[in-house]
Amino acid sequence: MTTPLDVPIRDEPIRIGQFLKLAGLAEDGGHAREMLEANEVTVNGAPEHRRGAQLLRGDVVTVAGRSVRPA
Repeated sequence: MTTPLDVPIRDEPIRIGQFLKLAGLAEDGGHAREMLEANEVTVNGAPEHRRGAQLLRGDVVTVAGRSVRPA
């Protein structure tokens, strides 16, 4: 597994939908919602489908083999 890319955040926690957009994994909020509903997103290795899920610094988010984490 590759080392996740750190994506700077200003405040924590951050909602997963916002983070997916910030990290460039989602084009917009609708795209983030679609990815979550399609079970394409994992957080720390567990599937995540809740759009309002909260992330903390160090959580690893993976979509289509790309891993990022709030830093």
